[in-house]
Amino acid sequence: MPSHSSNPGGASRVRRRALLGTAVLVVLVALAGLAAYLTRDGRGSSEADPPPASSPSASSPSASPSGSPPPRSHPRSLPAPPDTHDPIAFGKAAADALWSYDTRAYSQAELRTALHGWLTAEVKYADPDSVDAVVPSAALWKEMAANDQFATAKVNEGHFPGSFTQALQANPGTITQAYVYAVTVSGKQSIAWKGSPAGGAESRVTTLAVQCRPSRSCALAGVMPSVAP
Repeated sequence: MPSHSSNPGGASRVRRRALLGTAVLVVLVALAGLAAYLTRDGRGSSEADPPPASSPSASSPSASPSGSPPPRSHPRSLPAPPDTHDPIAFGKAAADALWSYDTRAYSQAELRTALHGWLTAEVKYADPDSVDAVVPSAALWKEMAANDQFATAKVNEGHFPGSFTQALQANPGTITQAYVYAVTVSGKQSIAWKGSPAGGAESRVTTLAVQCRPSRSCALAGVMPSVAP
């Protein structure tokens, strides 16, 4: 009996992921160094390649380092994208949204829907799977919600990766196909839960693909699989 694919949507997700990578790499193709960053297996230092936001456990978060400020204890509203034409400003706002959550205020599905609202309307460049990957799973969210767990973010800085800037300077016309910029953002995620308002804190750094066409505000294309410095 001939076999048939049981997941036709999987092929379209793979195509979107490929197009997203192509949109960024069209600027980076001349620089093999950055290509290596975007395909490395993540065996770097924890500062350069931290665990995703879904990794903290509701029952056993890491201890708070001495002197870390406690995160805000009031419930957060769902994140809304800023109206800006600056890819770095948008990237910093997107990182804040991706590193923050509040199980006391909304459901996991509501957070995913809100974050999908940050994505570009150009479907061929949008990668919702990469956004979903940094949101706690439904099962983990249920455990975290039982402990009123929430996370806040402090963004320190954002910049274009050095190799991206060099490639753009060498051939500025390459950006005009998709207007997708690589933006690396660093900061800290603070986590707290019921009975432990001080919680714990961990450094975060991520590289985002941000689309900023001249005719409209910036939007998120996706979260790159590895960090580009």
